[in-house]
Amino acid sequence: MSEPLRLQKFLAQCGLASRRSAEEMIRQGRVTVDGIKITDMGTKITPEMQAVCLDGVPVTFTEKPVTLLLNKPKGYVTTLSDPQGRPIVTSLLQGITARVFPVGRLDLDTEGALIMTNDGMLAERIQHPRHEVKKTYEALVRGRPNRSDLHHLEKGIVLEGKKTYPAAIAIVGKMPQSTLVKITIHEGRKRQVKKMFAAIGNPVLSLKRTAYGHLFLRDLPTGAYRILSANDLKNIFL
Repeated sequence: MSEPLRLQKFLAQCGLASRRSAEEMIRQGRVTVDGIKITDMGTKITPEMQAVCLDGVPVTFTEKPVTLLLNKPKGYVTTLSDPQGRPIVTSLLQGITARVFPVGRLDLDTEGALIMTNDGMLAERIQHPRHEVKKTYEALVRGRPNRSDLHHLEKGIVLEGKKTYPAAIAIVGKMPQSTLVKITIHEGRKRQVKKMFAAIGNPVLSLKRTAYGHLFLRDLPTGAYRILSANDLKNIFL
């Protein structure tokens, strides 16, 4: 018999979500243990002895870990359902039967690299700030940001009362009315890249994530995915 473990950790290990997302499911009253709704984050269970359900559906260790890299197109939401009826990223995963979920999010109008998995513990490692997983983007911004402003972004600026962590920034292309900038950060604040460039007067016109760590999107076609190998997973944390 296994040792008791926290309910949110069990849900993550079953591949339903990251641990933080699992905690939100518990807060929302969506999880029951032996028929009793649980909202206490400190609840521990013994999986072999207790019945856990999410939205009334039994939760078990049934799926093998599956992790993939999707080149998300614009116009797709990175949620598992959408009340507005917009396309969801899982609709692009033809041939994938595992219940994978997005690791983090990309805005509706942002494209590029999106990791999807049914491994909640891996998702937690990728998203937790202490692991400092680097995420690289190509941002097409309006105008021509000056070197001084980019230096401020690299050192960190205050956004919504909190200073951003240092970033790596390089100009990779210049057009008459816009500039293509590569930026690497390891934070996951909502719309962070867009807010950073808006703060210096160069709003983002389009945004694409190109890498997690040393796991690069490369020539993966838009809307396509590939299954990640063990070596790929290691590259995320480099």
